[in-house]
Amino acid sequence: MTGIILHHYEASPFSQKVRCFLGLKGLAWSSVITPNMMPKPDLTPLTGGYRRAPVMQIGADVYCDTQVILAEIEAIAPQPPAATGPAWAVNFWADRLFFQTTVPVIFGELGDAVPRAFIEDREKLSGRPFDVAAMKAAAGVMRPQWRAHAAWIDRGLATQPFLSGETPGLADVAAYMNVIWLDRALPATAAALMAGLSRLPAWRERMAALGEGIRTEMAPHVALEIARDTRPRIPPAHDPADPLGLAPGTHVTVMADDYGRDPIAGALVAATPDRLVIARDSAELGALHIHFPRAGYIAVRAKPI
Repeated sequence: MTGIILHHYEASPFSQKVRCFLGLKGLAWSSVITPNMMPKPDLTPLTGGYRRAPVMQIGADVYCDTQVILAEIEAIAPQPPAATGPAWAVNFWADRLFFQTTVPVIFGELGDAVPRAFIEDREKLSGRPFDVAAMKAAAGVMRPQWRAHAAWIDRGLATQPFLSGETPGLADVAAYMNVIWLDRALPATAAALMAGLSRLPAWRERMAALGEGIRTEMAPHVALEIARDTRPRIPPAHDPADPLGLAPGTHVTVMADDYGRDPIAGALVAATPDRLVIARDSAELGALHIHFPRAGYIAVRAKPI
């Protein structure tokens, strides 16, 4: 089986989450560094236009959003078990509520140093102004909220070394993402907001000790060649009770429901309760299957591409 290729960049908190999960699993993977802003000429041909990082590639299968990336890693490497049902809810909380609290805390302090090109890129990505003044104003309100989220983690460690129990799991990896992001960006602020949360420091060290698996660098063109020279894997079974009544072969457009709403069009391969798989075909790369999660994504019928 063709190995895991992660298209990512170092500072991305969501990329860090996947790297941590790969460390938990002890997996070997190939690293393709993608720019932190558009254009991304070696990524968007794979995704059909999806531009958020990270993206995971296994041959001619492309996985967009960390939710489906982590689910696929768990499926292909189920030992040690890491992703239980409730942990997915923790993951969604970390991706949405905790992340949205962390953003103004960080950029409220660092926003003046952010390059203009990055600001313009993120405005296009979100569809909203990247308002540093507003984030500075919000930071004061969000700091106590950030501490409240961190306190939930601390309480979850009262009787066990990890949120998932005696061994680390998805809940730990998801919660760790925002903690380590703030700690690396603003260590003094992180220390102040976690003061008195006595279980967090040792947990943070245990999570850091997981590492990132066995990483090998790969040139972007090599990843594209692998996609071109590989056929998509057998897809999951289609759900006949799909709430939208989608059937394989239906032309659909898929997009995120929060930000980065670039519409990705293709023919439906399979819809399951937690995943959408669409097929795209290009002269450059041939047939690709692109995977999206259901939670947090919208699919609508579209005209054939």
